[in-house]
This record gives sequence, structure tokens and C-alpha cells, in this order.
Amino acid sequence: MSQKTKFRLPVSWIVIALILGLYILGFILYPSLPGMMPSHWNLSGRVDSYMPKTWYLIFFPTLILVLYLLMSFAPIIDPKAENYKKFSGVYQGFRALITLVMAGIYVATLLYALGIPISVAKVVIFALGIMLTFTGNYFGKVRYNYTFGIKTPWTLASEEVWNKTHRISGPLWVMAGLVWIFSIFLPDKTAFVVDMAALMAATLYGFVYSFMLYNKLDGK
Repeated sequence: MSQKTKFRLPVSWIVIALILGLYILGFILYPSLPGMMPSHWNLSGRVDSYMPKTWYLIFFPTLILVLYLLMSFAPIIDPKAENYKKFSGVYQGFRALITLVMAGIYVATLLYALGIPISVAKVVIFALGIMLTFTGNYFGKVRYNYTFGIKTPWTLASEEVWNKTHRISGPLWVMAGLVWIFSIFLPDKTAFVVDMAALMAATLYGFVYSFMLYNKLDGK
């Protein structure tokens, strides 16, 4: 068994244990929770959608579990599966981080439903900001594949364009993530506009850059 395999297995089991813990937490808190659970917040940070308690406590942890398992299969079914070995640590970290982010949102929702004064909207923004920052920080190490990364017609058509686009875009995604993190101090509606602008700018830059680079290389 390789060193990487030895590292990967414990992380996978810890993540699965965390997800099972979410089911157990829901079971323990079940009697104390209201019959209808908040499931969506509007731009003002107010709840505008609810879900039956039993359904919510089953659905959300199951969604996290299914997403984690789907991400586990991506390196197997991807036509560029062998490239995942070149950034396996980054990919495993991303899978674990998504699970932690969603688990944090789930727990925050439970606390809100119990009457604890907590802004779930700000928890979501902060958590997604952490995820964007992590992703951008390691974009330069993500190798050519069809599942994870900046997928434009031009990055998928050229491995060189893929590599350069990810290296150039990484810092912009980090900055976008930091904008999200610090926007929790802004009013909810303002934070939404600022966050979307930052994310769209980082995304659009990668799109335009990959297009221009591909055409430049193609013209050689």
C-alpha cells in the first residue's frame, strides 16, 4: 500500500464518519426541532421556504453523502483519470472541504431552527468564501481532466491552455474568495451583489483568457 493510499483511506473514513454523525445529530435533536425546517433564505436573509422536519433531516445529510460518493467516482470514469494522480492531494482536500462546508451549513440551520440567533446566510457566504479561496490557491496544480477545474471549449481542447489558464486564474479566485469571506460584514443584499460581481469577474477572466490564449497558440 502506497503512502498516498495510506493517507487517503483515513480521510475518506473520517469524512464518512462525519456524515453519519449528521444523521445521528438530527436524530438526537429531532424532538426539539420545529415541525417545519427552514430550507431557503432570500436576499434579505429571511426564510422564504420550509421543509417538513423528517424529510429535511434525511435529505440534507443524504445529499452530502451522495455528492461525496459522486466525487469519489469522478477520477474513475473521467477519460483523463490518470491525471488525477498528479493532483490527488488537492482533489481529496477539495472533496473533504465541500463536505465540511455543507455540514457546517446543515448544523447552522439546525441551530437556527432551535432558536439560536445565527445568520445562516452569512455562514453560507463565509463557507463558500473559504471554498473559493482553497480552490483558487490550488488551481495551478489541477491537471487536465473533464470533471474538475475551469472547463471552457479552449481549456478542454488544449492541455497547454488548461495549465496556463488555471495558473493565471488561481489568484483571482483567491481574491474572489476573500471578498466573499469579508462580505459577511456587509448587509445581506449588498454582500450578494459584491460576491456575485467578484465571482463573475474571476470566471469571465478565465473564459476570455483561455479563448485568447488558444487562438494565439493556434495562430503559430
